[in-house]
Amino acid sequence: MSFFVNASEDGYTLTSGGYAAVGILLAALLILASVIAGRGKRKHMNARQLVFCAMSVALASVLSMLKVYEFPFGGAVTLCSMLFICLPGYFYGLGAGLLSATAYGVLQFLLGPYILFPIQIIVDYLLAFGAFGLSGLFAKSRRGLLKGYLIGILGRYVFSVLSGWLFFGEYAWAGWGALSYSLVYNAAYIFAEGILTIVILLIPSVSKALARVKEMAIN
Repeated sequence: MSFFVNASEDGYTLTSGGYAAVGILLAALLILASVIAGRGKRKHMNARQLVFCAMSVALASVLSMLKVYEFPFGGAVTLCSMLFICLPGYFYGLGAGLLSATAYGVLQFLLGPYILFPIQIIVDYLLAFGAFGLSGLFAKSRRGLLKGYLIGILGRYVFSVLSGWLFFGEYAWAGWGALSYSLVYNAAYIFAEGILTIVILLIPSVSKALARVKEMAIN
């Protein structure tokens, strides 16, 4: 275990070996996502799918750093980063969506690891961010991106609330229980960005542009 992390008073920090292992995991998830997305198709299609999945993860990561408002104990309203990580699922379905979104969670962990307990990594980074891949459930539906985005942010909210309840209850406001605090705190930034993004998605020119991008991604 010490090869990957070092213990400290505030939790754990990654070692060089830990960063290398996380980087390898990130690459493996993206490659697997492209393989699943391109099952039964020619090799050059797999390459295209890898590019689109990787670009979605990269764009979402860049936008996650452009924060409209950052909350004091974690979480921020960003410039639609949650939308971009829902795109692989919208393009290629559930399997590729879940793997790409999990890769995004791994990248978020790589960029700013915060480790209190090993299980917290799974809930905060793999499950909470991986839930955006649920957008793939509506890949073939009318208004599939809007529906997929909604279920993606709901999934993230569930796991973020779980993490706040289990691991960050000490930060609850005076007179608040850990669960009620986590429900309200996580709703504040997740749904604020969600509402902003939904308004943007309802603009006809935006929805048409994203539909054209999907055509490029799959054809």
